[in-house]
Amino acid sequence: MISSSKTYGRILGDLKKEELLSRMVRVNHAGEYGAKRIYQGQLAVLGKTADAEVLREMAVAEERHLKAFEKLVVKRKVRPTLLMPFWNVAGFALGAATALAGREAAMACTVAIEEVIEEHYAEQSAQLENFSNKNAESELKEMIDEFRIEEIEHKHTALDNDAENAPGYFFLSSAVKAGSRIAIWLSERL
Repeated sequence: MISSSKTYGRILGDLKKEELLSRMVRVNHAGEYGAKRIYQGQLAVLGKTADAEVLREMAVAEERHLKAFEKLVVKRKVRPTLLMPFWNVAGFALGAATALAGREAAMACTVAIEEVIEEHYAEQSAQLENFSNKNAESELKEMIDEFRIEEIEHKHTALDNDAENAPGYFFLSSAVKAGSRIAIWLSERL
């Protein structure tokens, strides 16, 4: 709960509500930007294959998510992560590299990222649910909950498109998940 001093939680050093909300917007903006770049990298390689339509559909959803967070960045006066230039290159490179490894690897990348984002959005939704004035952040919570459902759909789409048949699926998935968690941690703070 938020105490009367507007500090999230009860432990010394916890974030104030405003800082927590800024971090949420910053990291989600960065994540959706990274997702856009991953799909651009995958489409650069697989854009003329039978998989292109599935990738484009997911990319359109990520673009819509990004636009929503771009509006929140402006509305709430949140500084974007300083790592945006890095996520620009890293996202495209990850997308292109997994696509070059094959359609299954591209889909495995999607599954891994979406599993991390699903958890991440669920944690944020729970934090927002615990705010003392839930109505104040209902718009942000609804957005996060809606986008979480869409990210879960992307995961299922990728699973339906042979993600688990990727060579080295477990290792690829583990590496992408670890990288995603590091990206989240860094983007919240920098």
